[in-house]
Amino acid sequence: MFLHIQKNAEAVSLELAEWITSVIESTLKKQERFTLVLTGGNSPKRLYELLAAAPYKDRIDWSRLHIFWGDERAVPFEDERNNAKMTYEHLLNKVPVVPEQVHVMRTDVEPHESAAEYEKILRAYFDKEGTSFDLVLSGMGDDGHTLSLFPGTPVVHEKKAWVTSFYLKPQLMFRITLTAPVVNRAAKVAFLTFGSGKAKALKEVLEGEPNADMYPSQIIQPISKELHWFVDEAAAELLSR
Repeated sequence: MFLHIQKNAEAVSLELAEWITSVIESTLKKQERFTLVLTGGNSPKRLYELLAAAPYKDRIDWSRLHIFWGDERAVPFEDERNNAKMTYEHLLNKVPVVPEQVHVMRTDVEPHESAAEYEKILRAYFDKEGTSFDLVLSGMGDDGHTLSLFPGTPVVHEKKAWVTSFYLKPQLMFRITLTAPVVNRAAKVAFLTFGSGKAKALKEVLEGEPNADMYPSQIIQPISKELHWFVDEAAAELLSR
């Protein structure tokens, strides 16, 4: 595990933008495509704005990127809570991606249909064994959740399905999400986490006893060992190291 600590959220976003760009550049020297999983919420908005502007926008060969999402709220694309909508507004509408290579988790069909369709797309991209995505970008909530793997939900223990959906009662909505089995096969996983509200969960995830039911982010442990946490000093304030 690699821990990157910066002074504040802006510095974290800048470091991560440079790191992502460098990873894409170096990977595309060795292969034809780059598969990237994006994350939603508020935390990555600044990161996406950076990637959509010079110098990063010009360094990335967007035509060779294949875009996916880690999870989605089952709300219409027009809804402000929709992760894909946010990502298009802050990034994808501003860069020359190939539309056919951008795979949105559909919310215009039933959640279980959307999950099955997304799983079919992933199975067409990746073999049953070996590496899945080149990079998975994710975040962590104050409660220690990542993707739509929330504390106390059965999906945390999913072993077979790569994508699933379920009703999250506290939010009164369905969620569609990638699961640990496919994410842990990624070549690299990067968490973007900042703010003092994340400090307790970050300490438990990185230094606490194993308890994925309480802190689901613990279950993200890529086989490659390429797990990176990009955090600010406020989020890292309770860490012992």
